[in-house]
Amino acid sequence: MKSASAESLPLPSGQALPRLGVIVLSFNSAAAIRQTVRAALLVADWVQVVDSGSTDGTPALVQSLGAQCLQRPFTNYAEQRNWAIARFGGSAQWQLHLDADEVMDSAALAAVRQALADPQGASAFIFERRTYFMGRALRFGGASNYHLRLFKTGAARCEDRLYDQHFVCATPARRLGGLLHDMNVGNLNEWTARHNRWSEMEVQELRRHVEEEPAAPRQQINARLSADPRERRRLYKQGYYTAPPLWRALALFGYRYLLLGGFLDGRAGFYYAFFQALWFRMLVDAKLVERPSPGDAP
Repeated sequence: MKSASAESLPLPSGQALPRLGVIVLSFNSAAAIRQTVRAALLVADWVQVVDSGSTDGTPALVQSLGAQCLQRPFTNYAEQRNWAIARFGGSAQWQLHLDADEVMDSAALAAVRQALADPQGASAFIFERRTYFMGRALRFGGASNYHLRLFKTGAARCEDRLYDQHFVCATPARRLGGLLHDMNVGNLNEWTARHNRWSEMEVQELRRHVEEEPAAPRQQINARLSADPRERRRLYKQGYYTAPPLWRALALFGYRYLLLGGFLDGRAGFYYAFFQALWFRMLVDAKLVERPSPGDAP
């Protein structure tokens, strides 16, 4: 089945709401993307999947659901997102960006409809995203996070980061009700493989921040105390990296699992806190020690 191009996107006229296009990134996402696309089609005029060479039947599946699919090699998340914004943004007044395993619940769908009908002067909106791990929705331990995903065309783009990227907008974003369910349907082998890659990107981003940013400032979300939960989280993350390696990962585990109640999510809550702090964050620290930057003290 041939993938569609941008020119073949259906653009129905006479809509009561401003036209919304949904852009989904995918790679071997057949196990998760069905729910994502079906939910998106309940609020969107079209859904465009940008696939990066899936071999599990993802392109045929999404097209059978009524979405379009275009193949494009993947460089990094920010580059792929910004390319999609430029390529498909002109086909809709509003854009909603999703990962292949992010499913909007009924409250989020209703909030999107309301935001499009009456944005109240806002040009960008933030969702709360609920993390799933080992088949369980995590409600405690700081697992939930926030992402700007719905915005008026031309109002936002993805920040220039190698890891932990967010969309940035020049004007304040409003929170929407409902949840994005980050289903994370892969097994632990896939989870650890992804996070191993991401640990490498995090190390590169930390080096890049130290070595390049003073000479070449990049558009990113601010790290500060504000009404935007993403800015607060970025501030906390900056503080985390000022603490001593090793000890900061141990402290993060205790903070998430004990103080934030990760233990209330049962066995999955323990494993998530363990792998996020004592494996992933510890792995980042170990790689920083293994490959110190030229400016690091001996």
